[in-house]
Amino acid sequence: MLFGAGRQDLPPWAPALLRRVVSISVALFIAWNLVKELRGFLTLILIALFLSIALEPGVAWLARKGWRRGLATGLIFCLFGITTLAFVGLMIPLLIAETILLVNRIPEYAANLSDFLARFDIAFSEQRVEGAVSSMDLSLERIADDAVGTVFGFGNQLVATFFQLLTVGLFTFYFTADAPRLRRVLLSALPPERQREILRITEIAIDKTGGYFYSRALLAAVSAVVTWLVLIAIGVPYPIPLAIWVGVISQFIPIFGTYLGGLLPVLVALLDDPWKAVWVIAFILVYQQLENYVISPQITERTMSLHPALAFGSAIVGGTLMGAAGAVMALPVAATIQGFVSTYVERHELVESELIDPEELDPSLPAD
Repeated sequence: MLFGAGRQDLPPWAPALLRRVVSISVALFIAWNLVKELRGFLTLILIALFLSIALEPGVAWLARKGWRRGLATGLIFCLFGITTLAFVGLMIPLLIAETILLVNRIPEYAANLSDFLARFDIAFSEQRVEGAVSSMDLSLERIADDAVGTVFGFGNQLVATFFQLLTVGLFTFYFTADAPRLRRVLLSALPPERQREILRITEIAIDKTGGYFYSRALLAAVSAVVTWLVLIAIGVPYPIPLAIWVGVISQFIPIFGTYLGGLLPVLVALLDDPWKAVWVIAFILVYQQLENYVISPQITERTMSLHPALAFGSAIVGGTLMGAAGAVMALPVAATIQGFVSTYVERHELVESELIDPEELDPSLPAD
């Protein structure tokens, strides 16, 4: 009776509203738990979708030349795979040779350090370092014995990584090869006005994401060639793999990529001759400024240009949400959002104010 009396006091629309609120709350709760459980899989799908958008300009260009989309996508996949295998094949001998050289030269470095510290009356026993090096074989043997117990865990991790890469590759291929068909299926459920808006947004995303990757690839090629020539001139060993390393790492790792990429050639040069390492450091610093103010603006002028603060913040947010993959994807995502803003936000004529310097105005904005 109380419940019935309460219902008579409610407005006619209240029961329907309550049912709708309860239904939405239950649906959101279920959706949230599904996302939590499928977060890993959804992340892989998101990466695949991102890569398919990046590959779309190249596949579309080949399709306009008469290629079938599946064959064009397969060709780009093969080129990427060959490039990756060549890069890994060049880097493995370098890492092995330099690691062996570093271990063999530890006593020499310890003696030099001991002589240097002796000038400041600091005692440093190189015998301790040599003893640690000589005992390294025992440590390695012990590690090798212990590794037998962990081989299955490593194998499981390797298999899991392989299936993750396979999942990303398969979905990227299908998203790219069947992109027109997928768009037709999705857009057929929308009215024509919404279809035009979705297509416009898709074009912006493809343009910005594709522009990011192709501008980065071009900058990586320029960086690799210049680094290769400089390393040859300085006399640093392994100039080709080091140049490729610098080009790839410096351009595809946001913010700190230049310094991470330059660290390896500096270490290799240091093992060969400390003065060579100084010249490599000087080259990295000079080339970084040249790239920032001369080369990069010319290349990104027609593709993607982000303010450094926006790029830095985007990389931090992307890395926090999705790790390394999120940090890499953050920049083209930020550029896409910037493209949306520039497309849909109306610009107005600026008023006169001492707070606005006319010489600092964006040339894309209307002037007085």
